[in-house]
Amino acid sequence: MKKETRKEEIINTSAKLFKEKGYSAVTMRDIAKAMGIKAASLYNHIDSKQDILIAIIIALAEDFTKGMELIKKAKTGSLEKLEQIVVLHVNITSNNTDGMASLNNDWMHLEGQLEYYLKLRVEYEDHFRDIIKEGIKKNEIRDGNPEIMMFSILSTLRSLYLWIPKKEDVGAAELALGLSKVLINGINK
Repeated sequence: MKKETRKEEIINTSAKLFKEKGYSAVTMRDIAKAMGIKAASLYNHIDSKQDILIAIIIALAEDFTKGMELIKKAKTGSLEKLEQIVVLHVNITSNNTDGMASLNNDWMHLEGQLEYYLKLRVEYEDHFRDIIKEGIKKNEIRDGNPEIMMFSILSTLRSLYLWIPKKEDVGAAELALGLSKVLINGINK
């Protein structure tokens, strides 16, 4: 296993603090204290708290975008693509619950990268919506409002960072399978 660099340690510690307190309430001093170093030492590895937020959010947004692009291009049906989206969210969230809190709660604090982040988010949602529309057109998904369907699924997937840490007894594969069944197939008998 690769040893975490000091910069990665700063980013991971910051993500945890941002999740606990919110981005606005955390100072560079708080980050340094949590790491057991002087605040001035942080600046040897990172320029600002804003740079930390950008590193957290943009990396995750790009991971989601790349994953979605692969899913959209896959030669599978729409339902399989939706299942792959669930797996994508479970995997990314399982590996970074703290960062996901920033992605969901602190993105509006991005400076200089907000426009880029919003572009990634819009592309992701456009691809998601297109998969649902394609499924409706091919009669794989019941006819309905694609916006409502996307919102319903994404609302659950975006909140996984709150739930996953409390459910250590449920593995990522089991969670993805269970969520797919409920989110895509519903709870009808």
